[in-house]
Amino acid sequence: MATPKSRPRDGYPGRALALILVVTVGLVALMFGTGNTKPRLGIDLAGGTSITLTAKSSDPKAVNKASMDIATGIIERRVNGMGVSEAEVQTQGDNTIIVNIPKGGDRQNAADQVGTTAKLFFRPVLAVAPSGVTAAPVPSGTPSGAASPGATPSAGATTPAAAGTPSAPASATKQGRAVGEALAAEGASPTAAATGASTAPSAAATGSAAPSAPATPPSAADLSAAMTQGTVPPELAAAFAAVDCSKPEVRAAQTGPEDKPVVACSQKAENGYYEKLALGPVAVKGSDVSKAQPSLDTQTGAGWQVQLQFNGAGTDAFSAVTGKLATQTPPNNQFAIVLDNQVVSHPQVNGPIAGNAVITGRFTQAEAQDLSNVLGYGALPLEFTKSDITTVSPALGSDQLKAGLVAGLIGMVLVVAYSLIYYRGLGLVSIAGLIVSAILTYSIMSLLGAGIGFALNLPAVCGAIVAIGITADSFIVYFERIRDEVREGAPLRPAVQRAWPRARRTILVSDFVSFLCAAVLYVVSVGKVQGFAFTLGLTTALDVVVIFLFTKPLITVLARRKFFLNGHPWSGLDPKRLGARPPLRSSRRRSSSSSAAVKEA
Repeated sequence: MATPKSRPRDGYPGRALALILVVTVGLVALMFGTGNTKPRLGIDLAGGTSITLTAKSSDPKAVNKASMDIATGIIERRVNGMGVSEAEVQTQGDNTIIVNIPKGGDRQNAADQVGTTAKLFFRPVLAVAPSGVTAAPVPSGTPSGAASPGATPSAGATTPAAAGTPSAPASATKQGRAVGEALAAEGASPTAAATGASTAPSAAATGSAAPSAPATPPSAADLSAAMTQGTVPPELAAAFAAVDCSKPEVRAAQTGPEDKPVVACSQKAENGYYEKLALGPVAVKGSDVSKAQPSLDTQTGAGWQVQLQFNGAGTDAFSAVTGKLATQTPPNNQFAIVLDNQVVSHPQVNGPIAGNAVITGRFTQAEAQDLSNVLGYGALPLEFTKSDITTVSPALGSDQLKAGLVAGLIGMVLVVAYSLIYYRGLGLVSIAGLIVSAILTYSIMSLLGAGIGFALNLPAVCGAIVAIGITADSFIVYFERIRDEVREGAPLRPAVQRAWPRARRTILVSDFVSFLCAAVLYVVSVGKVQGFAFTLGLTTALDVVVIFLFTKPLITVLARRKFFLNGHPWSGLDPKRLGARPPLRSSRRRSSSSSAAVKEA
């Protein structure tokens, strides 16, 4: 009967070497396969502007993850509205937002825009028209939330804005175009609010006072007369006619006082075009919104909606203005939600709202969540201060990158020279380990740039240079343990195995301390220092992988070769050069035999 083979004392080092080879080749193949062959460079290396914003609030509970995420989205829209490409806006820590604007961006304008507190207002709509189109938009059907054709207006209803004003084709859009969205009291359906006893006539119920939508789109010659709904105030006529909301810089530049009519643009394009709106003075401020949350309308099955709650002052103001708007015809019965001078939505008012309000409009869950976030942000008392503004020219960034690479190369050359001079043949093992660690670090950084947006900045380069010393230190610890065993008279193969437990313990403790310091530094720091901490932690973790899966198995394999096994002078393990003692077992035998001879005598 054949006996099973026993496991070798030195294990199966070939398996570990095969594993690290597969992982390394896989990461390199993934790097080239995805096209991410270079790490993303930070502002200090590529050039550009970095702005650090710190959130402050009189209410400590207001600065939380939800409010910071909303603020990040708003600031990102501001930066994109300035026409800046490839800008990055991300949160760091609990109260910090980092805005990175690549080279070529307008630094001064960016610093002015991103640092201001978001302003949310409710303004009545005076007029609305598509902007930046060369042909009339095609009607898309009757939207949900519109008053039914059979509704009958009250006897006292008046339509001052409807007379003599041509109406553009209605379109059911999420911006609230025409009657695409409805604003009603909580618990009341939009249809009921429009057809009940309130004084809220619909566009279809105004009879001859408002012309019906044409069956076919108007020609280009009729656009100037047919595309504008409502009446533009005389003081805004020139600005309203000249504004082109299809341009991002124009949308971002629209400003105006709170107590006067203004011209604003829609925040998003619907049906392929933006809208320009003439809005009345601010009726309700966003700070009066105490709560906004999305909910699913289970009563009418209209889909997702947004529920609003106001404070005392906001309830009174909202009730008064909705009572007036409900007596108007489209678009003068619409209430614009304006964030940073851009219209997020403009739902129609179906009736006076004395309490909580509900915005309906065939929203998806994501759209309802976004709108509730915008409305809720207006109630958060967050202010941002510019903690740091750094601008680096492309030339200076390139010089800093070259200096960092030169410093890393010098460090690598010094470590290689020291390893070869002091450890000779073993130095080749340390060089191979450094190469494997460098390949793993480079490929992971390149992939993280596309995966999580990791950018290699100057402190991160410093962390990578420090990692060279950490990796070399692990090699030195193991090499010295092996030499200690050889000095004690142990053969090389047993010495390699005996040295490993003690070296492993020391290496793990050392790397754990380095990784703990990197983790603490990453948590408590912000901005560029986090790049140093992240790189230091990553390379420390890779050092453990390399020493376990590459260095130790490789030395185990080399210990079987005659060059190292016989202690060649250039192997770095020559017993004579190390001052090895006689074998421990032989000395014990000699001592025991001599004592036996003494006893016989």
